[in-house]
Amino acid sequence: MTNNKKFRWGIWGTGAIANAFASDIQASENMCLSAVCSRSLATAENFRQRLGAQKAFSDPESFLSDGDVDAVYIATPNAMHVSQSLHAIEAGKPCLTEKPLTLEANGANQVAIASKTHNVFAMEAMWSRFLPTVTAAKQHIEAGRIGEVRHIEADLSYFRAEEPQSRFFDPALGGGAAFDLGVYPVSLALHFLGLPDTAAGRWQRATSGVDMRTEIELAYSHAKARLSCGFDRDGKNQMLIEGTDGAILLHAPFLKAQRLTIFSGKAQHSPLGPKSTGGLMGKILNRLPLPGRTVEHYAFAGNGLHFQAEAVRDAVLRGEISSPVMPLAHSAAVADIIGTVLGQPSANAG
Repeated sequence: MTNNKKFRWGIWGTGAIANAFASDIQASENMCLSAVCSRSLATAENFRQRLGAQKAFSDPESFLSDGDVDAVYIATPNAMHVSQSLHAIEAGKPCLTEKPLTLEANGANQVAIASKTHNVFAMEAMWSRFLPTVTAAKQHIEAGRIGEVRHIEADLSYFRAEEPQSRFFDPALGGGAAFDLGVYPVSLALHFLGLPDTAAGRWQRATSGVDMRTEIELAYSHAKARLSCGFDRDGKNQMLIEGTDGAILLHAPFLKAQRLTIFSGKAQHSPLGPKSTGGLMGKILNRLPLPGRTVEHYAFAGNGLHFQAEAVRDAVLRGEISSPVMPLAHSAAVADIIGTVLGQPSANAG
């Protein structure tokens, strides 16, 4: 394609996240939805008609060889991500693969090797890293606005009743809270602090065998991160980044944050500090600029998935094969961290 034409996406998968991605793409001025692929042609055709794609496929080979597709967004169940990413790369199609890219570190390493071998772009769709709010938080940290980061605390929990047929609880499809929700706080912690020295934690087993709740601790020479996720409750779903001279709060739900608050060192430890977020009064106060507190808003239309898509488009047009914002090495590290924790006996084993 040329720079004056819309960047054409093909979507592999037709679930909820594929629908959200397609909606954001179609609302974009410089991108469009060219094709969709599903195991069922009827399902693909239904998706095509609803979301406005140009073509529908049930055969991956035909889909990946379509010259009207500039990049592929892979939005299938977790366990299929690595093999389909490799398939797309070998076909010469830049790919953005829904999180988690892999359920174990070697999967991301395979994708990285294939990307370099075929000179084709590949990235995990950790869309939160590309949100304007997260970008602003990263810039504030790098500028020393809160001093040196010492501690990150985050929980991402949404109650989900256990259903044996659900992909969220199916071990064969890569189910479980850690790979569905935990990847967000872990990946963002790495985004702000880099790769940890050690990782530890514990998890609670669901009836199906996947994790219902997981708690993870990352240790650095200068900082710690305490992260958790679960299907067992509805959590605060915010991320707090504490530094030597202040703190940054990514408001709920932080995985698609549109607002942050910066606390000065004094305000950080005041009664109205970042941890006083409970109740109606706390919610009201957290929307107000008070002494020592600065509230920043980064509202956006849609689901917020277009920011990562635009980053992929720009990288592909520049001839790049990876993203410095979401490197495959971090995808491997997240999988390794979660695998380390889930490799231990569950807290409720037996």
